[in-house]
Amino acid sequence: MKKVGIISYGITPFTKEDQKIETVLLKSVKNLFENNSSVDRNDIDAVLVSTNNNAKYLSPVLSEMMGIQPKIAHSIESLCNSGTNSIVSAYSYISSGLADMVLISGAERYDSPGQILEWDNSRGEYKHPIYWASIFTKSYKREFSISNEDLAVVPVKNHKQAKENPNAMSSKIYSIDDVINSKKLTEDIRLLDCSRPCTGSASIILASEDIVKENTEQPVWITGIGQKTISAGFTKNMSLSSMESTKLAGDTALKMANRKISDIDAAEIHDAFSVCEPMALESLGFAKPGKGIDTIKGLHDTNNFKINPRGGLIGSGHPLGATGIAQTIEITQQLQSNANKRQVDNANVGLVHNMSAAATSSTVLVLEK
Repeated sequence: MKKVGIISYGITPFTKEDQKIETVLLKSVKNLFENNSSVDRNDIDAVLVSTNNNAKYLSPVLSEMMGIQPKIAHSIESLCNSGTNSIVSAYSYISSGLADMVLISGAERYDSPGQILEWDNSRGEYKHPIYWASIFTKSYKREFSISNEDLAVVPVKNHKQAKENPNAMSSKIYSIDDVINSKKLTEDIRLLDCSRPCTGSASIILASEDIVKENTEQPVWITGIGQKTISAGFTKNMSLSSMESTKLAGDTALKMANRKISDIDAAEIHDAFSVCEPMALESLGFAKPGKGIDTIKGLHDTNNFKINPRGGLIGSGHPLGATGIAQTIEITQQLQSNANKRQVDNANVGLVHNMSAAATSSTVLVLEK
């Protein structure tokens, strides 16, 4: 199987701007080529677009706008983990020999639609993501005696870290009291517990080993991949206080990379809501069950950016199709020591965790220098 690495990447600021989806896609791809002028667009074999937008034929449209005539061009949609699933597809094309260089571009508008499953409609108002997050939060707090104040450290930490991310939607720093006193959406969820939909795009190029070495002096390699889908509706989850698909995907990715969780120096975790970060850390093995909040508090108190250095989804914003790609770009920058004030010391191995719909589906990537 061919070795697959990252050549270049581009990203836009995450905002609430009203822009056409084609424009948003184009901006991050242009930024990608500006960041690495040695890339010859004539060598791109495939163009994959990651989005939940209802616009059609976006991959051929993007290809034409950029003057690319790929052998393979299509879109990929998987709600919130569309981005990493697109990276896995690109990896598969390259490792199988069907392509040597693939452009993946993810984008979303602030009003991109999600998906409500027919069999989830029976829950009435509880079909909205805020309500599955509320159920997770209530279950997690009850099982491990966690308070609202404990969970509030997640957005406090991530907004603080987003302050150092020039592309983040948030530029504010919040206190525990700010989180607790923000608008109450349910009994267990406040406004500042939530990530926010936004307009934004992120693009990345993967390539086979020889091409990577020809085009960059700082190669980053994808050494582990794990994917697991356990259901579509979250009511089939085996637990409401842990993430089974995340655990299984993480185990697979680490095994493929021949790594342990203790080897990970920097990680991007899918914190769609405050409770998701400690649950994911525990499911991945960074912390024991119920101790994820202790880990997060320790990182926050010591100003350690190891987890969600760019501010996570809560601080950065969550343009669904772009999120997993933006997470991968962040870990790439960390491994290249290009993360400026967000830089984690001695980052050699990184992990990306991207999930959909209450962790009914998870994708985990391991990246190395």
